[in-house]
Amino acid sequence: MIELDLGKGPAGITADLLSIPSVSHHESVLADAVERALRGCPGLVVTRVGDNVVARTELGRPRRVVLAGHLDTVPPAGGNEHPSRDGDLLSGLGATDMKGGLGSFLHLAHTVTGPAVDVTWCFYTGEEVEHRFNGLVRLWRERPELLAGDAALLGEPTGGVVEAGCQGTLRITIGVAGRRAHTARPWMGRNAIHRLVPVLASIAAFEERRPTIDGCEYREQLQAIGVEGGVAGNVVPDRATVTVNHRFAPDRSADDAEAELRALLDPHLEPEDTWQRTDRSAGAPPGLTHPFLALLCEVSGRPPRAKLGWSDVATFWAHAVPATNFGPGDPELAHTPDERITVGELDRYADTVAAWLECLG
Repeated sequence: MIELDLGKGPAGITADLLSIPSVSHHESVLADAVERALRGCPGLVVTRVGDNVVARTELGRPRRVVLAGHLDTVPPAGGNEHPSRDGDLLSGLGATDMKGGLGSFLHLAHTVTGPAVDVTWCFYTGEEVEHRFNGLVRLWRERPELLAGDAALLGEPTGGVVEAGCQGTLRITIGVAGRRAHTARPWMGRNAIHRLVPVLASIAAFEERRPTIDGCEYREQLQAIGVEGGVAGNVVPDRATVTVNHRFAPDRSADDAEAELRALLDPHLEPEDTWQRTDRSAGAPPGLTHPFLALLCEVSGRPPRAKLGWSDVATFWAHAVPATNFGPGDPELAHTPDERITVGELDRYADTVAAWLECLG
């Protein structure tokens, strides 16, 4: 049985978390340790739903904030499943995304005993995999009262900068038809792979929108992320596909983003071609006019920026809870073999969040 000592401070707790593997779908051992640690904190009401652990203060404050972070990591790479500490540097799988944030949350749950608002600490599963496995989705479906709040903070790595809102994401697989023939007589058929050329050219020529919302500039992107085709070395292929990922700004709905993508690519498609949506998630606006989120920017002492990517901020916004991303660690190190975080980063982050919680009244 693994025990977490919440008296070790953010770095000590993070080091312990790094020693507990928690690749997506295998978060149970870490959830057990987190639950036991939180049940040892006076004044917290702890609830477990599957491997999702929620701890709430019940101080009778008129306002409540939710601080949430995911327990899971991506699979290991380059030996980073073996954590290490070298002075002030902690390295290992999940150090950046996002066990540094989790360690800070556990430290704060243990030490911030008189916040100006009631606080919900949420440790959830399945953020790094398909959205249907996401623990927040399950909690909102089965126990929505556990996540109710006036605002929420996601501890995703942002380098200690408020990353406001998030982009929406859309993934489409387009299949184009051809006609098989022998490669010695290609005029008898129609090459489906060749038909992808104008589709790929339009994708490559995509001009990004860069709308500014609440002072944060979002950059839309469209990328081909997979191409498949071919039958044999002497056959003109009769089918080919390209999968595209579109990241769109939160000033547009997912329906509008898909409609614009269709308008771009439909001129190159024919009735027998296919359009299959495999993933679609709306984005979330920055919401920096909300007083709690505006105060977080002020307390952080650094100007906010747009979140270029999707996060569970959108999950909270979909349930009418304004939310933002704010966590320790360099986001560019997330999912790399070189995930690492420093003691200084963790201490600064924990101090900032503690100051925010204590002045939110």
